[in-house]
Amino acid sequence: MKIFLGIGLLLLLALAALKLGPVLLVPVVLVALVLLVSGALLLGGFAVAATSLLFVAGGLLAVVLAVLAVLSPVWLPVLAVLGLVSLCRRRRPATA
Repeated sequence: MKIFLGIGLLLLLALAALKLGPVLLVPVVLVALVLLVSGALLLGGFAVAATSLLFVAGGLLAVVLAVLAVLSPVWLPVLAVLGLVSLCRRRRPATA
């Protein structure tokens, strides 16, 4: 008798879940829509921040390249002298 009551209770719960399924899914769908909209807004904000960061990085790179081009009469001869010194310098043998 206990098995019959258990199976009957499970069938009653399954029937109630099937009948109440659409009503129970409404909050789930609403939460999913809210998450989708908030995710799209956050992604849009991230895209704006990433684009502005790229513009700032590009401007900074342009400034650095301009400074390097302006100072090239100074650092190119310095590099040439350092290269010549390192060629002429005696290398010490590695000790093991």
